[in-house]
Amino acid sequence: MSDACDGHDHHHDDGEMDGPDSPLVRSLAPSPNHDARAEPVSLLIMHYTGMRDGMAALKRLCDPNPPRVSCHYVVFEDGEIVQCVAERRRAWHAGIGSWHGRDDVNARSIGIEIVNPGHEFGYRPFPETQIGAVIALAQDIVARHAIPPAGVIGHSDTAPTRKQDPGELFPWKRLAEMGLGLWVPPVPLMDGPSYRQGEEGPPIQALQALLAMAGYGVQVTGVYDALTAAVVTAFQRHWRPERVDGVADASTLRTLRDLLAAR
Repeated sequence: MSDACDGHDHHHDDGEMDGPDSPLVRSLAPSPNHDARAEPVSLLIMHYTGMRDGMAALKRLCDPNPPRVSCHYVVFEDGEIVQCVAERRRAWHAGIGSWHGRDDVNARSIGIEIVNPGHEFGYRPFPETQIGAVIALAQDIVARHAIPPAGVIGHSDTAPTRKQDPGELFPWKRLAEMGLGLWVPPVPLMDGPSYRQGEEGPPIQALQALLAMAGYGVQVTGVYDALTAAVVTAFQRHWRPERVDGVADASTLRTLRDLLAAR
């Protein structure tokens, strides 16, 4: 698969790859879309490719024409791992977003693109072989960069108004059992207070404050606006996937509190 990006120089002192960063990498597909990293790696971000097939995604991640995007690794459905950008370089995978009050997420993260058609082209469960490869690669990365479990997150967590990946079918619980990411058992759906877009008041302010503590880029305004609904949706995709609707129901609120208590 390394021929998908042929024609680009292999990185050397200017940031090009001399070889894979991980022994799990099967081939290199160097992307020209990267620049200097300004700070140490503290986040590992999971994406899905959201394209019809893996080769189309790989070509896109190596395309020098706008919009220029890339990632550090692509994990195919059969478990094959391809590296596109050296870890010491800032790949252009996360775009505009924030986490724990800081933007330029790309500057402090490594991005893994997991081949899956995504919500646009037929979202489906991730194959066991693929998830096994993702877990092995992620464990290798977090060990080398000392990334804490709380630093393993999804693309939609950093950009909730723009992104849905890796989505509600991604097995976050499995990863957390292997030391990758935070997880608490989702509180079952139940009757109780719930809040939705258009409402305002102290309970909304409290909800927004809790979501901000969890890391989300939400303003504490006391108004359940479109941004708040998008952030609640992203939280549900990751931590309470049984119902993803942007409504802060009792289950969502309790799961959020449990997550914060477990940090």
